[in-house]
Amino acid sequence: MLTLKLISEETERVIKGLEKKHFDGAREAVGNVLALDKKRRATQQQLDKDLQEGKKLAAQIGRLMKEGRTDEADAIKESVSKLKETSKGLEHELTDIQQKLTELLCTIPNIPNDDVPEGKDASDNVVVKEGGVIPELPEDALCHWDLCKKYNLINFDLGVKITGAGFPIYIGKMARLQRALEAFFLDEARKSGYLEIQPPYVVNEASGYGTGQLPDKEGQMYHCNLDNLYLIPTAEVPVTNIFRDVILDEKELPIKYCAYSACFRREAGSYGKDVRGLNRLHQFDKVELVRIDKPEHSYKSLDEMLAHVEGLCRKLELPYHILRLCGGDMSFTSAICYDFEVYSAAQKKWLEVSSVSNFESYQANRLKCRYRNPETKKPELCHTLNGSALALPRIVAAIMENNQTPEGIRVPKVLVPYCGFEMLDDKNF
Repeated sequence: MLTLKLISEETERVIKGLEKKHFDGAREAVGNVLALDKKRRATQQQLDKDLQEGKKLAAQIGRLMKEGRTDEADAIKESVSKLKETSKGLEHELTDIQQKLTELLCTIPNIPNDDVPEGKDASDNVVVKEGGVIPELPEDALCHWDLCKKYNLINFDLGVKITGAGFPIYIGKMARLQRALEAFFLDEARKSGYLEIQPPYVVNEASGYGTGQLPDKEGQMYHCNLDNLYLIPTAEVPVTNIFRDVILDEKELPIKYCAYSACFRREAGSYGKDVRGLNRLHQFDKVELVRIDKPEHSYKSLDEMLAHVEGLCRKLELPYHILRLCGGDMSFTSAICYDFEVYSAAQKKWLEVSSVSNFESYQANRLKCRYRNPETKKPELCHTLNGSALALPRIVAAIMENNQTPEGIRVPKVLVPYCGFEMLDDKNF
């Protein structure tokens, strides 16, 4: 969440940033935060004053009793008692104000970086880079869902029988290709200096709050009611929460972690041709990159993450472009976000396969993730970053469609050592 310091010292910049994100009622929300903060500070000052006065009066009681001035001592005791009652009331009031202030701050999104373009929705996103060659397919080229049936690679109907829509079953060579992609992505991350983590697939409420999924995306997460745990929508949540309530040594930064996980998303309201086949699932596999960094270095880290994801697209021989998201299309928590899309030639559309974001101090403030400044010796908020590297379903869709031949589906060369075959075909063992 945004810090009170930022809101109070740079009020107009915050309001303009929220308006750039098309956050309704930005000025009113900021005004309410400032009003509550003013009330909080006034209450705290009065409480401090009363406690100091009570302490001062209490010190007089012993002296008066020794001097035999019991009436005066009793009068002071009564005053101290009244101050204690007043202080209790102020403490309760302060707790209530702080709770309301925190709840209000949690409803306000992060403000965008200056480089974020103006815009309301995805149509206003800006293509900043392109790569690869879009293949020319014959007129009878098949979309990936038809290729799955032709070669018995993925059974969507059986997934519906066992669980429901959005939970496909991968068969034979396709199951092996899934493992190959996971291993390839993790190996590439390791080569780039990321430490691999194997995180839990369920998290508690505090973890969802720390990375901003709660309360913003509560309806998109699968909830285990009995234990009040949530299935993770991405490994970003458990991995980033490793650093919740932690003060790091400045020498440890930047921290670079990667993790493979299954991801679970309810995707409420998703239907139609845009979610057919692998285009949108409720369960899918993904390798995630997470960085914890100093503020002055975080944008260099962002550039390194973008280069890493771009390298994966190139090695998989996929045509891609990189989009800088406009203010209206960004997530609640990000300060800047880049989407990678690969071209799926049979569908003739771009499919998002990665988002790479810098949250600046927004997540860190919720997490209380800090590092100790070696000069001031005081803890300061870190910057957090994350990016998909990569999400499997749409990568698989593009690989299948772009590499289909009369003999089968050609596997990108970089994956052959991982999966042990060169073609996805009807020889499925």
